[in-house]
Amino acid sequence: MSIKQRIVDDMKTSMKSGNKDRLGTLRMLKAKIQHVELELRTDKGREYEIDDDEAIRALSAYAKQRRDSIEGYETAGREDLATKERSELEVVLEYLPAQLGEDEIRAIVREAVAEVGATAPQDMGKVMKVVMPKLKGKADGKVVNRMVREVLDG
Repeated sequence: MSIKQRIVDDMKTSMKSGNKDRLGTLRMLKAKIQHVELELRTDKGREYEIDDDEAIRALSAYAKQRRDSIEGYETAGREDLATKERSELEVVLEYLPAQLGEDEIRAIVREAVAEVGATAPQDMGKVMKVVMPKLKGKADGKVVNRMVREVLDG
């Protein structure tokens, strides 16, 4: 079952159970996916059904927005809003691939460093080009960036 269909099915379940917070988040996810479909339809000039890779890309961007919002709210001392964003993020993460741990990310980064022959922080771009496709949707870009810096700095 596609991610889009899972979201629609879960929306129905949330409506029946009366879980309004979850339903609101699911509606937002569906809207994000429909927005991507509309953009692709405009580019390709025909009806377009989003595939799971594109859905993961859209949901990953949405998850990143939620993480940034949480960080901003915590900095501003608005724990009530940060809590709401955390609950939305939990729903989004249900539809993304399992997030890798730091050790797994570090191993992939070391592999990529060896693959491209990177030796200095100036080679970060080369390493990121190899690493990011492997970690698409499985790790936060900020974490990957930090790991690459750590490995390249020695």
